[in-house]
Amino acid sequence: MTRRTALKTAAILPAAPALLSGTGAAAQSADAPPAIPPYRRMSLGEMTVTTLLAGSRAMDNPQDIFGMNASPEAFRKVSEEAFIPHDKSLNFFTPTLIETGSEKILFDTGLSPDGITGALAAAGHAPEEITTVVITHMHGDHIGGLMGEGGATFANAKYVTGQTEFDHWAQAGNDTFEAKVRPLAEKFGFLKGGDSVISGISAVEAFGHTPGHMAFLVESGGKGLMLAADTTNHYVWSLQRPDWEVKYDTDKEAAAATRKTLLGQVAADRLAFIGYHMPFPGVGYLEATGEGFHFHPMSYQLDL
Repeated sequence: MTRRTALKTAAILPAAPALLSGTGAAAQSADAPPAIPPYRRMSLGEMTVTTLLAGSRAMDNPQDIFGMNASPEAFRKVSEEAFIPHDKSLNFFTPTLIETGSEKILFDTGLSPDGITGALAAAGHAPEEITTVVITHMHGDHIGGLMGEGGATFANAKYVTGQTEFDHWAQAGNDTFEAKVRPLAEKFGFLKGGDSVISGISAVEAFGHTPGHMAFLVESGGKGLMLAADTTNHYVWSLQRPDWEVKYDTDKEAAAATRKTLLGQVAADRLAFIGYHMPFPGVGYLEATGEGFHFHPMSYQLDL
């Protein structure tokens, strides 16, 4: 018996009882692939931070969205070097809940009420418990969960967003804004860069993806985290190549400049980083490397 055969045999034997009894993950694999747990709870000083998987979406032909100014050869090369396909991708939609004292602050709301309330329920929270909803920007995958057929999803919450962002969409004639945000307009408060949501959570202007796109710096107990929203939209095609254009960036030059500046700060200050579209749970650290940044997924650094 070769060493490789012995290792395979050792791996298979402990699973045999589960296979025979029809229990365990192996028996379930014929029905469906394993589900991704829809939340990940962490700690940051005195705050509890939970990322919530409000949805995911498979995509074909990702260069229609990412790396629009890159050659197909360059796009393929960077993808292959990162061990990902160049012609398919999986997009994640990841709102974040921050708990501090009596506050439960939700950043963004996903594509639909069902997606965000399902993820919240898995994490042990009801929508009526949310005290504040912060909208980083007004794209549909961030405001989609605000309103359902029965009205506001977060009935007891107040709402916060950037003044520049709100003013832009309020006159844009956008159907999603009109359906999801306009009915709540009187409940919104507004902020600019440097303003605080609460003590320890401050707005950072990260314009470019949209005219008033905001990131948020979270600080507690001597620890820091950048909730970067859509500053970067893919852990390879946007992080490693911040100059590569993204279809949904309103001002592509400004968005690229913001990626370099804001993500450079995250890397230099060794901050934890949450990206809305990073591979779930969306949390990691950034290392400056060559043209851009390398994403190091969090393992246990922020565990409770």
